[in-house]
Amino acid sequence: MPAATSPAMKVHSLQDLGQIQKALAQAAAAEAAVRAARLELQRRLEAEKHLFARAVGAVQPLPDQRKAIIKRAPPKPVPTQLELDEQAVLVEAISDGFDASSLLDTDDALSYRRPGIGPDVPRRLRSGEWSIQRQIDLHGLRSDDARDALSGFIREAYRHGIRCVRVVHGKGLGSPGKTPVLKTKVRHWLVQKKEVIAFVQARPAHGGAGALIVLLSAS
Repeated sequence: MPAATSPAMKVHSLQDLGQIQKALAQAAAAEAAVRAARLELQRRLEAEKHLFARAVGAVQPLPDQRKAIIKRAPPKPVPTQLELDEQAVLVEAISDGFDASSLLDTDDALSYRRPGIGPDVPRRLRSGEWSIQRQIDLHGLRSDDARDALSGFIREAYRHGIRCVRVVHGKGLGSPGKTPVLKTKVRHWLVQKKEVIAFVQARPAHGGAGALIVLLSAS
């Protein structure tokens, strides 16, 4: 810094004043240059500070390895349809204790027609107006097995739109005392099935007294 900037400098002439002014201008310029240099240095430092972040781009912090992430096991699916099917089977269950004698027509074959069904339906069924589409043979089965088999057979036939089926129950000649136990039970079971609207004893060509021709309602 020139000596002219010292506060102790004395001005004796205009020339001295000019030198003082010049010295002050130089000092101001030097101070401005220093400030500019400091600002530039600060800008460069800030740029270098964020250089890595700009080069890498957006990042996410790594998970804390000190924490264990335990995934919960998803709940087991509820077999809703299976439960509904099981409930439907219980509702459709047929009982051995049901007495259908009063519901059977008092003809030689003890035919049946659901209330509201005309008396001509058993006659037309016996004459073969409806063709037999499916059949089940219960002959020789134990009572419980025969009941379950018949119930499932009627339910499936109805579900597939089958209208006329034959149920073979046998004549009971092989039963103790030659009593047709299954023959009687089949009639009582069929009366309890909501899908059954009528049945008659089969004609001799279709099993006679050992079978029934059953008419199902339209599904």
